[in-house]
Amino acid sequence: MDSQVSVGQAAVARAEVRRRRFNLTPYLFILPHLIFFTLFLAWPFFFGIYTSLFDFDFLRPERRPFVGLANYTKLFDPASTEFRDFWRAMRNTGEFLLWSVPPLVILAIFLAVLLNGRFRGRNFFRMIFFAPYTLSVTAAAVLWWWMFQFDGGLINHLLASIGLERVNWLSSMPEAWLAITMATVWWTIGFNTIIILAALQDIPPVLYEAAAIDGASTPRRFWHITLPMLRPVIVLVITITLIASANLFGQPYIMTQGGPVQRTEPIVFRIYIEGIRNAQMGSAAAMSVLVAGLLLVLTALNFRFFGKSETE
Repeated sequence: MDSQVSVGQAAVARAEVRRRRFNLTPYLFILPHLIFFTLFLAWPFFFGIYTSLFDFDFLRPERRPFVGLANYTKLFDPASTEFRDFWRAMRNTGEFLLWSVPPLVILAIFLAVLLNGRFRGRNFFRMIFFAPYTLSVTAAAVLWWWMFQFDGGLINHLLASIGLERVNWLSSMPEAWLAITMATVWWTIGFNTIIILAALQDIPPVLYEAAAIDGASTPRRFWHITLPMLRPVIVLVITITLIASANLFGQPYIMTQGGPVQRTEPIVFRIYIEGIRNAQMGSAAAMSVLVAGLLLVLTALNFRFFGKSETE
């Protein structure tokens, strides 16, 4: 009897060992993503931190003196040129966030609700709203650059046809930000709309039916059912919109070249000028690291304040 118990215990022990044995299969499935993540995200990030500690010159590898935190201290020294350029670009980026994020979120919710209705041809309209997002930033920016031209632009032509004065859209403020914002919203709002639309279709219809039976009006159903159920997705949309808007580059580069008087020069544009045109890669890397840190803080605050559940 004791021998049978011992055999049983040994079998259980062998089974436990097999369960605890390292299984390579799950890691093989994530290996392709891990490779791309390492090559295109992790390695550039750490190499950027490394670069920011040197007076880095790509063309002269032998001349890369270690400067420590000097590239960072310049960004906080009011007497330095880097301080002025960096914080002006940061202010411009913050201004663009105020211009672009609200319409890219609020209009996306509105469009998603409309496209979630039952009407003929709704798939066609969904395709129409998403189609601009498939364009490259160059194609979208050149299209709107032409439309906002002072002479020969479509928008000024329409204004003149109804007796209004032409507007210097791309060389005056705040018209330049308005032009860039309109181009950005037209180009990217389809992406946010599709994400919110998918979330709308996951809301159980019985919730609306029960609310309608209780006499809730359409606006009350929207405020008390739709928005609370969309909260996690809206937080996600706000986050990716903040990050995308903070990385603004192509639209001002093509439409305004950062003008007038560098008023539409965002931080990524400034990093490009500092690193590529001025060949100050160390300073540009320090700017990039600071921007990445600020975006992490902004994302954390977004989840902290907008991601709370109603029970908290």
